[in-house]
Amino acid sequence: MVRVLIQRVSKANVKIEDKTVGTINKGYLLLVGFSKSDDKIAVDKVINKIINLRIFEDASNKMNLCIKDIGGSILSISQFTLYADYTSGKRPGFQDALKYEDAIKMYNYFNASLLNTGVNVEKGVFGAKMQVELINDGPVTIMIDSDFLKK
Repeated sequence: MVRVLIQRVSKANVKIEDKTVGTINKGYLLLVGFSKSDDKIAVDKVINKIINLRIFEDASNKMNLCIKDIGGSILSISQFTLYADYTSGKRPGFQDALKYEDAIKMYNYFNASLLNTGVNVEKGVFGAKMQVELINDGPVTIMIDSDFLKK
């Protein structure tokens, strides 16, 4: 299942070796992970949910607006650790995460598909050691996974 942790932010950035490679103002910071069972259909369902999720306030302070309604941006960060298996021992295992070669293809497809929605998308560098800074707005943090969307 595709897993995406959405954090609604007032701003966020990602750095590699003290160099900023992506920065946004109001929008979403997405931590994105893929499993061995993922495919493009699952990615498309998750993207549809992300783009249409109404978690920004309207004039009445109700969560009633989606990211397109507010002209927001997305900072997408690859995050295989969303598949940490911590059920035994003290060190997590990541055997359920999609292998590097396939995961990078899926991450590139994910980001290209996000761009196709018309939303501005910044991203980190797949496989790099990154430092992510954010100001969580609300805070609002929501986990989306493709298996849940099948229900």
